[in-house]
Amino acid sequence: MAMRVQQNGSSSTSVMELEPVYMSSPYSNQDAKVDIPARGPSRQTSSGHSVAAFDEDATSLPPPNMVAEAVQRWNYPRKNIPRVASCFWSFIVMGSNDAAYGPLIPYIQAYYGLTYVIVSLIFLAPFAGYTAAAFSNNAIHLKLGQRGVAFLCSGCHLISYIIIAVHPPYPVLVVAFMLAGFGNGICDAGWNAWIGNMARANEMLGILHGFYGAGAVISPLVATTMITKANLPWYAFYYLMIGMAALEVVVSVSCFWNATGREYRESLAKHSDSSKGSLKEALLKNPGARVTWLCAFFLLGYVGLEVALGGWIVEFMIQVRKGEPFASGMTATGFWLGLTIGRFVLGFITPKIGEKLAITIYLPVTMGLELLFWLVPQFYVSAVAVGLQGFFIGPLFPAAIVAMSKLLPRHLHVGAIGFAAAFGGSGAAVLPFAVGAVAQAKGVQVLQPIILALLGIILMFWVGLPRIDKKKE
Repeated sequence: MAMRVQQNGSSSTSVMELEPVYMSSPYSNQDAKVDIPARGPSRQTSSGHSVAAFDEDATSLPPPNMVAEAVQRWNYPRKNIPRVASCFWSFIVMGSNDAAYGPLIPYIQAYYGLTYVIVSLIFLAPFAGYTAAAFSNNAIHLKLGQRGVAFLCSGCHLISYIIIAVHPPYPVLVVAFMLAGFGNGICDAGWNAWIGNMARANEMLGILHGFYGAGAVISPLVATTMITKANLPWYAFYYLMIGMAALEVVVSVSCFWNATGREYRESLAKHSDSSKGSLKEALLKNPGARVTWLCAFFLLGYVGLEVALGGWIVEFMIQVRKGEPFASGMTATGFWLGLTIGRFVLGFITPKIGEKLAITIYLPVTMGLELLFWLVPQFYVSAVAVGLQGFFIGPLFPAAIVAMSKLLPRHLHVGAIGFAAAFGGSGAAVLPFAVGAVAQAKGVQVLQPIILALLGIILMFWVGLPRIDKKKE
């Protein structure tokens, strides 16, 4: 209710006009009407409003931090519309970055004359960036706000792609990928935490990560075509990435320019007694620490298998399934396309059956498809199986973020979700590198048993989460 207090002449009685305000629940499609029961007698004013008379008692009014606050939507307040759009673009850039590794690795390896282990440093290098992002995300929000997140994310992307495009000596190239990893980690942490607290979070996060998938679909297609059809060098792809990152800088920073650290601290104070969300509390104090670490390791395994599968699938299809380079490159596109469609489609199904149950169904289905991929040595069967795997693992990341937002108190969301998202993102560095190291000794066919094992491990992490209240689901 919107409240307006009037003084009743020289009387010691105040009057309060009550006007209905409609607030949207993040867990329902229906608008809920919030009513505050009136105390004391009521009368009609000359304007026809219903007015309730209140005794002038300060204790009858709730303290400011107890007043209900409308849940943000993608279009409420209005400034969220361009901000959400800028987040979508950032995730397109991230998806394009991560999915380019697969089709480019064979050509980078040949260009620099590298072994599997050494070329896999391209995957491992972003780990340092993701780790730094995981531990600095909360401090960046407190000091610089979302403006700082936008600037660091897009700026790191632009600088790293400029360095890669000039194809420097390989050690410098590794440092550039490290910087790109920091930008990805900051972006992952900041925008997942923000959009994960909006109304209809499952659908919104599904769309957000769907745009990541869209970038991941386009990237291998463009990179493979540039190299195999246009006969361009591998680094020519990063000329395109420079343009995308430059647009990201302009759009992100301008949209979040007024989202300062002070604004974030004031928002945080509305939901707790402190204006500081403690990362230490999220990581070390139960019950929140249990949720944070389980989701962090779940996302570590999920992102690792996603990027390992998408990154090594081209090499696997060439070496093991004896596919042509262009057709093998298209299997990576098929995987990311399946992942994108899964995020858009299953993002609307997951909240209907509940995040906990939905992911408990999706993962065993994916394990069955992985067995099909592994045990049936046919190129086309493998291509279809890997695309369907992408479809069913698509909603895993958004569902984990929504589960955290429901299981943790509001003041821990940015710290805990940001840490889990960035820590999980480091899986994109560590696990594909591990696959490369094992492939050097045993051959790239080790990809399949490793992926199957990772699917089983993250299923155990997911089952270990506390039960989500049905009211919240």
